[in-house]
Amino acid sequence: MPQHQRSSGGAPARETNPSAWEEPRATALLVLADGTVVEGTGIGAVGVAPGEVCFNTSMTGYQEILTDPSYAGQIVTFTFPHIGNVGANEEDTETVEAENASGVKGVVLGAPITEPANWRATRPLDAWLRVRGIVGITGVDTRALTAVIRERGMPNAVVAHDPAGQFDIEALKTQAAALPTMEGLDLVPMVTRDANGQWTEGVWELGRGYRNSEGARFHVVAIDFGVKRNILRLLSDAGCRVTVVPATATADEILALSPDGVFLSNGPGDPAATGAYAVPVIRELLDRKVPTFGICLGHQLMGLALGAKTLKMHQGHHGANHPVRDNTTGKVEIVSMNHGFSVDPETLPANATQTHVSLFDGTNCGIALTDRPAFSVQYHPEASPGPRDSHYLFGRFVALMEGREKAETPR
Repeated sequence: MPQHQRSSGGAPARETNPSAWEEPRATALLVLADGTVVEGTGIGAVGVAPGEVCFNTSMTGYQEILTDPSYAGQIVTFTFPHIGNVGANEEDTETVEAENASGVKGVVLGAPITEPANWRATRPLDAWLRVRGIVGITGVDTRALTAVIRERGMPNAVVAHDPAGQFDIEALKTQAAALPTMEGLDLVPMVTRDANGQWTEGVWELGRGYRNSEGARFHVVAIDFGVKRNILRLLSDAGCRVTVVPATATADEILALSPDGVFLSNGPGDPAATGAYAVPVIRELLDRKVPTFGICLGHQLMGLALGAKTLKMHQGHHGANHPVRDNTTGKVEIVSMNHGFSVDPETLPANATQTHVSLFDGTNCGIALTDRPAFSVQYHPEASPGPRDSHYLFGRFVALMEGREKAETPR
């Protein structure tokens, strides 16, 4: 990518006749840590957003992606050009907390945002981004940027938006170059809750919206490392009464709630950094043989609790079209992914089986213990709006709790 690139979708040309031939002034910049400056048109919030740049290959679900707490500290580039054409609404949000909370720092788009063309839209994406404080840029050659990421890895950068087009480019370059690497960063405190809470909302249905679940059979304690709403909805739909606790909850505090099972949620940052306080808790729960299910960061933390190691990935996995093989059945499922770290399968202990593997690059995507009722997956089986190939995993979790219930029932 050239060191200073003017995008094809920049700000509108000036109408003043003497300067009609001048290049339009950019209202947004993407400045990479290596000094590359990409010009475009600003969208969303005005200001400067720093973060690690990753690309997402999903063709749908941009609102869910932009509200995924696992993206804390990152700038998302969409490879699909038409982002925003169905607008935004108040329902398709993955953050559990307030409307202005979002993990995503910034967003990079190819095509300009069009007017909403969906009956569920309540506002344009641009207005929605402003409300949530997300800084964005359009008119960028996202395919070229994606090629850079694939060749060199995920770079640090800043996205700057100023309607007047006034930028201190040298200061932005300095800021981008000084950003810390994602390795060693514990970002969970940015997205976890402060206190225990109950969750009763089920999945969305046409004409009904999100229904409340009824007749819960099991009590699940979900540790919130940045949990997504649709995970909690599917746990609820699977017959679970869900109590969500902060990431800093101790093993004693969790066990005092008398859970039938424990869920380890997704979340952002370096799992080794979060593991400093989370791993001892997870080890205690595993030693007590509490049925445990982990997703994404929860999967990585379970791996660390077993003594395995995690690795920073070159470009990560971000998208809704990733093929994964379930080694327990031989079936291949298409899944949604969002992670920049992975569990090193070579470091797993003898009592851990690799249950799932990525067919893109062979990285570990799932583990299960042979001596305790626990398993986890690297991807997002709850994916909203889809794919839904992996919903069966919530049934597997329920089966573990059923097995424990039968084992403890007097005969």
